[in-house]
This record gives sequence, structure tokens and C-alpha cells, in this order.
Amino acid sequence: MLSAMTEDFGNPSSAHTLGERARSLLREARRSVAAALGAKDKSIYFTSGGTEADNIAVLSSAEHMKRRGRHVITTAIEHEAVLKSMAELERAGFEVEYLKPDRNGHIPAEAFENALREDTVLISAMLVNNETGSVLPVAEISKMLRRKGSKALLHTDAVQGFLEVPFTVKSLGADIISISAHKIHGPKGVGAIYVREGLKLPPRSFGGGQESDFRPGTEAVPLIAGFGAAAKKGFETMEKNIASIVEVKECLKSSLRKIIPEIVFVGSDDAPHILCVSLPGYKSEVLMNWLDSRNIYVSKGSACKRGRRSHVLSAMNLDDGIIDGALRISLSADNIKEEAELFAKALGEAKSELYGVLGRRS
Repeated sequence: MLSAMTEDFGNPSSAHTLGERARSLLREARRSVAAALGAKDKSIYFTSGGTEADNIAVLSSAEHMKRRGRHVITTAIEHEAVLKSMAELERAGFEVEYLKPDRNGHIPAEAFENALREDTVLISAMLVNNETGSVLPVAEISKMLRRKGSKALLHTDAVQGFLEVPFTVKSLGADIISISAHKIHGPKGVGAIYVREGLKLPPRSFGGGQESDFRPGTEAVPLIAGFGAAAKKGFETMEKNIASIVEVKECLKSSLRKIIPEIVFVGSDDAPHILCVSLPGYKSEVLMNWLDSRNIYVSKGSACKRGRRSHVLSAMNLDDGIIDGALRISLSADNIKEEAELFAKALGEAKSELYGVLGRRS
């Protein structure tokens, strides 16, 4: 990234030497991201992040398929980048069906099969839920669509699953996949969309022809270079990283159970790097602020929805007390067991200290 900003700072669309050096950085990054997905380089298009990738995936797919039908299937636990795109489709006359999860955050492939119609043109189902870590059966949905001979396209928001839950474009079987750099220790402000070879989706923006005319605009070379570097390193160390995260997570769960026996573990706990817990009777915002003052950083639901109740936990039909006291803990291979134990101890202290402030028992 430093090189792209200080030495190879040319416009990658320019014909001069600096432009070629910038193009070389783009090619290298695209190759690294594609390799981490098991995809061909030409199937990867860089975006400003997972949100834009989701927007393009949903809106472009619907535009591409609208002459074949206007029925779309998604879930009630998608990221708002997908949900708000779906709202746009509804305003444009599409019928969107939102499948709800069980109390563990699961939605079986059979639910998608039961909702499938002759005029269904798109299914969008996230791979890993960003709040609970539940994993949806994207590969099974893909197989179901092929078995049923459906023409519907399959999109998955894999932002939370990329290099955390092993998959390739072949094993997943999705036509379109959204990913983001900042979830794999890359820079914020850059993501990518994979589009199956042979699928020609219409662009949502127009300009000078960059990214094969699919997402034009001068490329953010430093960010893309950072994305490529993070993808390369993350892919090379993925197996080791996941094993390390699982070990720390198990330590965290054990410590929490020991210190706070009444703690509620929310969701199915499928993905290795996400743990959702709740202290019913306490407010997540208060717990977050207490932990923040001690340099421990967790979230209430999605970081993109500050101050609002989680639509994911609401869709799971959980009790209000569990929803209002929920915390999302995100782990990485950089975390160690001592930090897990420290967090559990700190949350126990928060529970004790805040008891008198809140005037309620957990």
C-alpha cells in the first residue's frame, strides 16, 4: 500500500510507465483474491466494500433477470446492504420473500426449496451471519436449484465467511459472491464481487471502462493492493488461523460459563470467529461502554446499526431481555487465551458493578 501511494502512484489506465506499474499491482491483487476464492482472475471485480458488492449483486441480478420473473427469495437476517437493496426491488415491483430463522439462527435448504417458484429469479442468502455466526446452507441451496432446474441466480454475501469458513466458488456453487477486505485484516473501503464466468450482469454505474465496464471509476490502487496482500496471507495461513481462533473461542466460552453461569449463548455458534452472548436484565450499550473504558471492544449486533435493536435477533424470535443484553464478540488469530480469560473476568466485574446501577438482577 505504501508503495502504491509513494512510488507506483500512477493511474492504472494510463499508458506510461507509472501507469503500468500501478496496473501490475492491480493484476497481482486480483490474482491473490481470485486464488483465495478458487476463481479465475477475470471473474473478480473490485468495489468500495461489501456493501457496494451486495448492492450490485442484488440490483444487477434482478435487472438482468426481470423478463423471466419478479419473485426474489432472501432471509430476514441479511446485512442491511442486502435488505435495503431488496426494498429497492420491492419499490420497482418485485415480490420479495423473507425467510425467517429458527431460534438458533438456522434456515434449512428445504425452506428455500419450499419458497421457490417458477418465476423466482434470484436467491440471496448470506454465508455467515455477522451477528450470531450462524452458517446458512448456501452449497445445498445451489444443489437444490440445479436439481429443480431453476433459472434463478444465487448470490451470497460471504463477507463474514471469507477465509473464516473454508469454501471455493466451486464448492459453494453461487453465481455471485460478495467479499470485503477489512474482515480479513485488509484496509477499509475496498471489497470485491465474484461473478460466475459467462454471466453478464448489467453495471450499476458508468464511466471510463475500468473493471471491464462492470464497476468503472479510477481504481483505489493502494486499497486494492492491501486487499490482495491480506487475501494472500490469509489464504496461506487460513487452516492455522481457524484452529487458533477455535481454541481461543472454546477458552472464552468455558471462562464465561465459569464466571457467569447464567450467561446466554445466542445462536448456533457455527462460525469459528463470532460469539454472541447475552446478559438478560442488562443493556448492551451499558456493558459496551463499561468494557470500552477498559480497552475491551465488542459490538451490539452489527456495527452498521448503532443504537437500533437487532433485526437478526428479533427475527430469531428471542425474548426482549436477551436481545437487549446481547453482545457480539469478534475473534481473530491475533487473539490469545489470556485475552479470552481477561474478557470473561471483565464481563463478570461489569455484571457485579452495574447491578446496583441498573437495579435489576440478571
